[in-house]
This record gives sequence, C-alpha cells and structure tokens, in this order.
Amino acid sequence: MTTKKALARLLAGTAITTFALVGCASGNDTSAPGAASGGSASSAAAQGQFNDADVAFAQGMIPHHRQAVAMAELAAGRTETPQVLDLAARIGGAQEPEITTMTAWLQEWGAEVPAENGMGGMDGMDHSGMGGMMTPEQMSALQQASGAEFDRMFLEMMVEHHRGAVEMAQTEIEEGSDPEALALAQEIVDAQQAEISEMESLLQGA
Repeated sequence: MTTKKALARLLAGTAITTFALVGCASGNDTSAPGAASGGSASSAAAQGQFNDADVAFAQGMIPHHRQAVAMAELAAGRTETPQVLDLAARIGGAQEPEITTMTAWLQEWGAEVPAENGMGGMDGMDHSGMGGMMTPEQMSALQQASGAEFDRMFLEMMVEHHRGAVEMAQTEIEEGSDPEALALAQEIVDAQQAEISEMESLLQGA
C-alpha cells in the first residue's frame, strides 16, 4: 500500500507540474503580440522625426536663401572692393548647397517646395512675415548701384537679411524636431552672426 500511495503522489505532482508549464507557455504567447505592437509603434515614431516647424523652416529659408544668393551674384561687376567680393562669394557658396539640402528634405517629407520665378529670389509668394526679405524695389535699386554706393547698400541690406535668417533659424532651434534641420539651423545662426559682425565692421570703415 505504501508503494501505491507513493506512486499516486508522484503522478499527482507530475500533473501539477505539467499544468503549470502549460500556463506559463500560454502567458508568454499572450504577451508576444503586445511586445510586437510596441515595436511597431516605436518604428512609426522613429520615422516621424520632423514636425510642422521643420517644414516651415525649410519652406521659408529656401526663398530667403535664394534672395541672398541673388544679392551676392550682383556684386561681380558692380564693386571692386575685395572684402565685398569675397563676402559675396562666401555667401553664395554656403547658401546654394543649403537650398539643395532643404529642397531634398521637403521632397522626402512630402511637403511643397517653394517655386522660383527668378525675380531676385522672390517666388511670388507672400513673404511679408519673413524677416529681412528685400522688396522687388530694393532689389532693383541694388542692381542699379555700383562702386561705393553698391558696397554700402549691399552691406546694409545683407545685414538686415542675415538678421532675418538668424531669427528664423532660432525659431527652428526652439520649435523644430528633425535632427538634421536643427543642426543646419544652428550652423546658420553661427555663420550668419559672424558675417553680420564682419559686415558691420566693413560699414564702419566705409
């Protein structure tokens, strides 16, 4: 009888152990879909790195840069001042690639790329709220100037233009989300603040 009792207890213990293992397996299966869902959500979040501020930054800075490049291109043939010619070349050389970069971002984000109509960097859109943008009349006056008059107008207008760009970039730094857009905004702030100081020194020596 003792042997039968021992055998019964062994069978009962085996059944309990088997039931527990099945329960654990069921628990693991139940948690798996939840883990997969969490992974999908994380992937979706990673893909949505940009926000409305990033789009607004690129859409605003592209025409802003286009006008700066147009202003810089006027220097050749209108001034013989080495410092002004060098500054204009550096502005164009830096901002044209940035236009290309921001255009690619907007295309990747499925956002509209500002059109260009060749009117001194103006694209026919309302940029009245964009700091530092020159009017068509101001662009025309700069185009007609030469010599010392051109130098003064170019430097004064570009200082104002740069200040507007710095303000736009600082807004992106405060409100943007995309890491590359934030990095470019900081580069714009650093480079253009330095150029503002340089132009102010040139104006004082004029």
